[in-house]
Amino acid sequence: MNEFPLVIENLSFQYRSRPELAIEAVTFSLRQGEMLLVAGSSGCGKTTLARCINGLIPRSYGGTRQGNVLLNGKEVAEMSLVQVAQVVGTLLQDPERQIVASNVYNEIAFGPENLGLPRDEIMARVEQVLKRLKIEHLRNRDTFTLSGGEKQKVALAGLLVMRPSILLLDEPLASLDPASAHEALAVFRSLADEGASIVLVEHRVEDALAARPDRLLYMNAGRIQYLGQIDDLPPSIDHHQVKLPAQWVVRRAQQTQEFVLPVSAPAAEKDAEVLVAFEQVGFAYGPDLPQVLHNVNLQIRRGDMIAVLGPNGAGKSTLVKHAIGLLKPVSGRVLVKGKDTRELSVAQVARTLGYVFQSPTHMLFAPSVREELAFGPQNLGFSKEEIARNIRESVQTVNLAGFEEYPPLGLSFGQQKRTTIASVLAMQSSIMVMDEPTAGQDYANYTRFMDAMCHAEGTKKSLLSENFAATLFITHDIDLAVTYANRVLLVSNGTLLADGCPEEILSDFALLESCRVRPSSLLRLNLELLPKTGKFLPAEALVQYVA
Repeated sequence: MNEFPLVIENLSFQYRSRPELAIEAVTFSLRQGEMLLVAGSSGCGKTTLARCINGLIPRSYGGTRQGNVLLNGKEVAEMSLVQVAQVVGTLLQDPERQIVASNVYNEIAFGPENLGLPRDEIMARVEQVLKRLKIEHLRNRDTFTLSGGEKQKVALAGLLVMRPSILLLDEPLASLDPASAHEALAVFRSLADEGASIVLVEHRVEDALAARPDRLLYMNAGRIQYLGQIDDLPPSIDHHQVKLPAQWVVRRAQQTQEFVLPVSAPAAEKDAEVLVAFEQVGFAYGPDLPQVLHNVNLQIRRGDMIAVLGPNGAGKSTLVKHAIGLLKPVSGRVLVKGKDTRELSVAQVARTLGYVFQSPTHMLFAPSVREELAFGPQNLGFSKEEIARNIRESVQTVNLAGFEEYPPLGLSFGQQKRTTIASVLAMQSSIMVMDEPTAGQDYANYTRFMDAMCHAEGTKKSLLSENFAATLFITHDIDLAVTYANRVLLVSNGTLLADGCPEEILSDFALLESCRVRPSSLLRLNLELLPKTGKFLPAEALVQYVA
């Protein structure tokens, strides 16, 4: 076995459709059994690096590549994709793009079947990964009925069943609930201990540290800024760009004498206007299928900033799809501004609620970002002047200025996600509904966007503060709820288990554990300091309260 299964030498790449280098002069080696954590802001080159390692560059992405990528001493560009796939197993950011079969068991067995392995061995391998990932209960499910997190687990199973010597994991935690993410990280660590070499590309650095990665590679603007141990926060890493443990951020803020004001939205008034009402809502995807929602009663009021938490497959996405009229209740009813969604078309509801899908590929189709953002307003009858203004303000809000003429599907996953958010901003719906808004997003971009959404003090008037009466977001990032929400919903098994202020709901660790939500370092520090602060604050705002 080669001591260095992966060697990268002075690697640079420029996409044909973009003027700048995506990565530049990248050099490092990966030992057998080593786990390398790759972090950096969205668009910094992490995914491009991954595409160079698994051979998609230069085959599937046009451009100019310089330098070398060696797998067990062989240049990737000189190997066939079949040869590369037997060495490097890749888990994509978006599981929608990786799943090909209609049934979970067939999906996992797909790779070994294509290698022509004996049937008995295929069955043994499938059973092994089902057990290892604790997804035996998904064995006979149709893949189209799975939640985003369940699809991510199945895609990972399809990767592990191939037993590659190098695992390339691109944002593997993005769609997983906190408990599932913790379990997946334990699997990654055990695979490395068994001899697999792992490249773990992840924005959720604090979570990824639980896997005890051997080294950290931090990228910025296509170049390596840091490569080494991760005992503490290296000075070259910008804590505004990646999500780090709260204690690290507090120490850095103390050193730089940085202090930020709290940004959470003020609580909605108790007698505020009811914008959306769920009344005894029940739902099943078919007459012979189990019920997904059970007697849900819920009101969304003007001024609400609601975080929806819960395990994969709990019914969270099904819940919000009822609010926007994509799904209609089997029992009970959903009212949008007093009107039953059964009597409204999706287009009519869209004037009130704008929905950002979990997977950006479900929304993106236009040849340019500008045309993507113009599509909704045009169909809602906006004037050319209004459309131009909305596009301008939307791209500024989500940090996509300069990308207006780029093809959306040619952008990084994080940039695609921001494009979908901008497309909803441009429609000026009065309620923003987002499914996993931070998936694929670096810390800097999503905090900038959420600060504006919360009308943070000092944030100038924007499309957000002028037009959005309420916001509802599904998230597995508990810190998003800690920092920004004024209300938290806990959903489990299609039932609304809890509804209240973050300080109340998130202090009940037993309740959180029952919903597979793991307390983060920021939540723990906030609870410790709550007698002094009186409310939850971001890490930088806690500096003045920490001795």
